[in-house]
Amino acid sequence: MSNGDIFLWEMLGTAALILLGAGVVANTVLKKSLGNNGGWLLVNLGWGFAVFVGASIANPSGAHINPAVTVGLATADKLDWDKVPVYIAGQMVGAFIGAVLAWLTYKKQFDTHDEPQNTLGIFSTGPTVNAPAWNVVTEFIGTFVLLFWILTNPSLQAGDDGIVAFGNSALGYAGVAFVVMSIGHSLGGPTGYAINPARDLGPRIAYALLPIRGKGGANWAYSWVPVVGPLLGGTAAALLYNALPSVN
Repeated sequence: MSNGDIFLWEMLGTAALILLGAGVVANTVLKKSLGNNGGWLLVNLGWGFAVFVGASIANPSGAHINPAVTVGLATADKLDWDKVPVYIAGQMVGAFIGAVLAWLTYKKQFDTHDEPQNTLGIFSTGPTVNAPAWNVVTEFIGTFVLLFWILTNPSLQAGDDGIVAFGNSALGYAGVAFVVMSIGHSLGGPTGYAINPARDLGPRIAYALLPIRGKGGANWAYSWVPVVGPLLGGTAAALLYNALPSVN
Protein backbone atom coordinates (compact mmCIF):
# COMPACT_ATOMS: atom_id res chain seq x y z
CA MET A 1 0.00 0.00 0.00
CA SER A 2 1.35 3.42 -0.93
CA ASN A 3 2.00 6.15 1.59
CA GLY A 4 -0.73 8.19 -0.04
CA ASP A 5 -3.27 5.41 0.48
CA ILE A 6 -2.22 4.98 4.10
CA PHE A 7 -2.62 8.71 4.70
CA LEU A 8 -6.04 8.77 3.03
CA TRP A 9 -7.57 5.83 4.89
CA GLU A 10 -6.17 6.87 8.26
CA MET A 11 -7.46 10.40 7.68
CA LEU A 12 -10.94 9.20 6.76
CA GLY A 13 -11.15 6.71 9.62
CA THR A 14 -9.89 9.15 12.24
CA ALA A 15 -12.21 11.88 10.95
CA ALA A 16 -15.17 9.52 11.45
CA LEU A 17 -13.89 8.60 14.91
CA ILE A 18 -13.74 12.22 16.04
CA LEU A 19 -16.93 13.32 14.29
CA LEU A 20 -18.93 10.68 16.16
CA GLY A 21 -16.91 10.86 19.39
CA ALA A 22 -16.97 14.63 19.75
CA GLY A 23 -20.54 14.50 18.47
CA VAL A 24 -21.78 12.34 21.33
CA VAL A 25 -20.13 14.65 23.87
CA ALA A 26 -21.70 17.69 22.20
CA ASN A 27 -25.04 15.90 22.29
CA THR A 28 -24.80 15.45 26.07
CA VAL A 29 -23.26 18.85 26.94
CA LEU A 30 -25.03 21.41 24.76
CA LYS A 31 -28.27 22.58 26.33
CA LYS A 32 -30.48 22.68 23.22
CA SER A 33 -29.65 19.15 22.11
CA LEU A 34 -31.92 16.13 22.50
CA GLY A 35 -29.17 14.19 24.30
CA ASN A 36 -28.49 16.89 26.90
CA ASN A 37 -27.59 15.39 30.29
CA GLY A 38 -27.33 11.93 28.73
CA GLY A 39 -24.44 11.23 31.07
CA TRP A 40 -21.18 9.32 31.16
CA LEU A 41 -22.69 6.04 30.00
CA LEU A 42 -23.98 7.61 26.77
CA VAL A 43 -20.59 9.23 26.17
CA ASN A 44 -18.73 5.94 26.65
CA LEU A 45 -21.11 4.06 24.39
CA GLY A 46 -20.85 6.77 21.75
CA TRP A 47 -17.05 6.74 21.80
CA GLY A 48 -16.95 2.95 21.63
CA PHE A 49 -19.16 2.85 18.57
CA ALA A 50 -17.18 5.75 17.08
CA VAL A 51 -14.09 3.53 17.30
CA PHE A 52 -16.00 0.75 15.52
CA VAL A 53 -17.03 3.06 12.68
CA GLY A 54 -13.64 4.74 12.36
CA ALA A 55 -11.72 1.46 12.42
CA SER A 56 -14.07 -0.13 9.90
CA ILE A 57 -13.56 2.76 7.48
CA ALA A 58 -9.77 2.68 7.95
CA ASN A 59 -9.58 -1.09 7.45
CA PRO A 60 -7.50 -0.82 4.24
CA SER A 61 -4.64 0.84 6.14
CA GLY A 62 -4.90 -1.49 9.13
CA ALA A 63 -7.27 0.75 11.10
CA HIS A 64 -4.78 2.29 13.49
CA ILE A 65 -6.58 5.68 13.84
CA ASN A 66 -4.35 6.29 16.87
CA PRO A 67 -0.64 7.24 17.00
CA ALA A 68 -0.21 5.08 20.12
CA VAL A 69 -1.38 2.05 18.12
CA THR A 70 0.95 2.94 15.27
CA VAL A 71 3.97 3.40 17.54
CA GLY A 72 3.07 0.27 19.50
CA LEU A 73 2.88 -1.87 16.37
CA ALA A 74 6.19 -0.49 15.13
CA THR A 75 7.81 -1.17 18.50
CA ALA A 76 6.50 -4.74 18.30
CA ASP A 77 8.12 -5.10 14.86
CA LYS A 78 4.76 -5.36 13.12
CA LEU A 79 5.10 -2.12 11.16
CA ASP A 80 8.04 -0.46 9.39
CA TRP A 81 9.15 2.66 11.23
CA ASP A 82 9.34 4.65 8.00
CA LYS A 83 5.55 4.36 7.71
CA VAL A 84 4.91 5.76 11.20
CA PRO A 85 5.03 9.47 10.21
CA VAL A 86 2.58 8.83 7.36
CA TYR A 87 0.10 7.14 9.69
CA ILE A 88 0.36 9.88 12.31
CA ALA A 89 0.01 12.66 9.74
CA GLY A 90 -3.20 11.10 8.41
CA GLN A 91 -4.53 10.63 11.92
CA MET A 92 -3.84 14.22 12.95
CA VAL A 93 -5.40 15.72 9.83
CA GLY A 94 -8.40 13.43 10.17
CA ALA A 95 -8.87 14.32 13.83
CA PHE A 96 -8.89 18.02 12.97
CA ILE A 97 -11.41 17.49 10.18
CA GLY A 98 -13.67 15.36 12.37
CA ALA A 99 -13.70 18.04 15.07
CA VAL A 100 -14.66 20.73 12.56
CA LEU A 101 -17.46 18.52 11.21
CA ALA A 102 -18.77 17.94 14.75
CA TRP A 103 -18.82 21.70 15.31
CA LEU A 104 -20.66 22.27 12.04
CA THR A 105 -23.25 19.66 13.02
CA TYR A 106 -23.96 21.43 16.32
CA LYS A 107 -23.29 25.01 15.15
CA LYS A 108 -26.64 26.44 16.32
CA GLN A 109 -26.43 24.57 19.63
CA PHE A 110 -22.99 26.09 20.21
CA ASP A 111 -24.40 29.53 19.35
CA THR A 112 -27.19 29.23 21.93
CA HIS A 113 -25.30 27.37 24.68
CA ASP A 114 -25.33 29.37 27.92
CA GLU A 115 -21.89 28.19 29.12
CA PRO A 116 -19.72 28.56 26.00
CA GLN A 117 -16.55 29.01 28.04
CA ASN A 118 -16.87 25.37 29.16
CA THR A 119 -17.06 23.73 25.75
CA LEU A 120 -13.44 22.54 25.47
CA GLY A 121 -14.45 19.16 26.91
CA ILE A 122 -16.54 18.49 23.82
CA PHE A 123 -13.34 18.36 21.80
CA SER A 124 -10.54 17.23 24.09
CA THR A 125 -9.94 15.68 27.48
CA GLY A 126 -9.08 17.13 30.86
CA PRO A 127 -8.45 15.87 34.38
CA THR A 128 -10.97 15.91 37.18
CA VAL A 129 -8.01 16.46 39.53
CA ASN A 130 -5.15 18.38 37.94
CA ALA A 131 -2.06 16.35 38.82
CA PRO A 132 -0.06 15.99 35.57
CA ALA A 133 2.23 13.15 36.68
CA TRP A 134 -0.70 11.07 37.92
CA ASN A 135 -2.76 12.05 34.87
CA VAL A 136 0.04 10.62 32.71
CA VAL A 137 -0.12 7.41 34.77
CA THR A 138 -3.86 7.14 34.12
CA GLU A 139 -3.44 7.63 30.38
CA PHE A 140 -0.49 5.23 30.38
CA ILE A 141 -2.50 2.45 32.02
CA GLY A 142 -5.57 2.88 29.81
CA THR A 143 -3.52 2.85 26.62
CA PHE A 144 -1.44 -0.08 27.84
CA VAL A 145 -4.64 -2.11 28.20
CA LEU A 146 -5.74 -1.19 24.67
CA LEU A 147 -2.41 -1.98 23.01
CA PHE A 148 -1.79 -5.16 24.96
CA TRP A 149 -5.22 -6.45 23.92
CA ILE A 150 -4.50 -5.60 20.29
CA LEU A 151 -1.08 -7.24 20.33
CA THR A 152 -2.20 -10.41 22.07
CA ASN A 153 -5.34 -10.83 20.01
CA PRO A 154 -5.06 -14.08 18.03
CA SER A 155 -6.44 -12.46 14.88
CA LEU A 156 -3.57 -9.95 14.67
CA GLN A 157 -1.79 -10.60 11.41
CA ALA A 158 0.26 -8.83 8.77
CA GLY A 159 -0.53 -8.98 5.08
CA ASP A 160 1.93 -9.18 2.21
CA ASP A 161 2.11 -5.37 2.05
CA GLY A 162 3.12 -5.12 5.72
CA ILE A 163 -0.25 -3.71 6.81
CA VAL A 164 -1.30 -5.25 10.11
CA ALA A 165 -4.98 -6.06 10.53
CA PHE A 166 -6.46 -6.59 13.94
CA GLY A 167 -9.86 -6.99 15.52
CA ASN A 168 -11.45 -10.22 16.66
CA SER A 169 -12.03 -13.38 14.70
CA ALA A 170 -15.71 -13.38 15.68
CA LEU A 171 -16.53 -9.73 16.34
CA GLY A 172 -14.26 -7.85 13.96
CA TYR A 173 -13.71 -4.24 14.98
CA ALA A 174 -16.62 -4.47 17.40
CA GLY A 175 -14.14 -6.26 19.67
CA VAL A 176 -11.94 -3.16 19.70
CA ALA A 177 -14.98 -1.02 20.45
CA PHE A 178 -15.85 -3.21 23.44
CA VAL A 179 -12.31 -2.85 24.80
CA VAL A 180 -12.48 0.94 24.44
CA MET A 181 -15.85 1.03 26.21
CA SER A 182 -14.46 -1.15 28.99
CA ILE A 183 -11.50 1.20 29.43
CA GLY A 184 -13.86 4.18 29.53
CA HIS A 185 -16.21 2.62 32.07
CA SER A 186 -13.43 1.38 34.35
CA LEU A 187 -10.45 3.73 33.88
CA GLY A 188 -11.79 6.84 32.18
CA GLY A 189 -13.01 8.80 35.19
CA PRO A 190 -9.81 10.63 36.17
CA THR A 191 -8.87 12.09 32.75
CA GLY A 192 -11.62 11.30 30.24
CA TYR A 193 -9.41 8.55 28.71
CA ALA A 194 -7.89 10.09 25.62
CA ILE A 195 -5.76 6.92 25.05
CA ASN A 196 -5.04 8.45 21.64
CA PRO A 197 -2.82 11.49 21.02
CA ALA A 198 -4.56 12.42 17.76
CA ARG A 199 -7.99 12.12 19.37
CA ASP A 200 -7.02 14.85 21.85
CA LEU A 201 -4.51 17.10 20.09
CA GLY A 202 -6.24 17.39 16.71
CA PRO A 203 -9.59 18.48 18.17
CA ARG A 204 -7.82 20.75 20.69
CA ILE A 205 -6.18 22.60 17.80
CA ALA A 206 -9.54 22.78 16.02
CA TYR A 207 -11.16 24.22 19.15
CA ALA A 208 -8.49 26.90 19.38
CA LEU A 209 -9.17 27.94 15.78
CA LEU A 210 -12.95 27.56 15.49
CA PRO A 211 -15.14 30.69 15.88
CA ILE A 212 -17.10 29.41 18.88
CA ARG A 213 -18.93 32.24 20.62
CA GLY A 214 -17.58 32.96 24.11
CA LYS A 215 -15.28 29.92 24.20
CA GLY A 216 -12.59 29.52 26.84
CA GLY A 217 -8.95 28.63 26.36
CA ALA A 218 -7.64 25.36 24.92
CA ASN A 219 -5.73 24.46 28.13
CA TRP A 220 -2.41 24.03 26.35
CA ALA A 221 -0.68 23.50 29.69
CA TYR A 222 -2.39 20.09 29.91
CA SER A 223 -2.19 19.20 26.21
CA TRP A 224 1.06 17.21 26.53
CA VAL A 225 -0.45 14.71 28.98
CA PRO A 226 -2.84 12.94 26.54
CA VAL A 227 0.01 12.77 24.05
CA VAL A 228 2.86 11.52 26.24
CA GLY A 229 0.80 9.15 28.42
CA PRO A 230 -0.70 7.14 25.53
CA LEU A 231 2.58 6.98 23.60
CA LEU A 232 4.40 5.65 26.66
CA GLY A 233 1.60 3.20 27.43
CA GLY A 234 1.51 1.85 23.88
CA THR A 235 5.29 1.48 23.80
CA ALA A 236 5.36 -0.31 27.15
CA ALA A 237 2.67 -2.75 26.02
CA ALA A 238 4.72 -3.54 22.90
CA LEU A 239 7.91 -4.05 24.91
CA LEU A 240 6.14 -6.47 27.23
CA TYR A 241 4.65 -8.27 24.24
CA ASN A 242 8.14 -8.60 22.73
CA ALA A 243 9.43 -10.07 25.98
CA LEU A 244 6.77 -12.78 26.26
CA PRO A 245 8.25 -16.22 25.50
CA SER A 246 5.18 -17.25 23.50
CA VAL A 247 5.93 -14.69 20.77
CA ASN A 248 9.70 -15.20 20.50
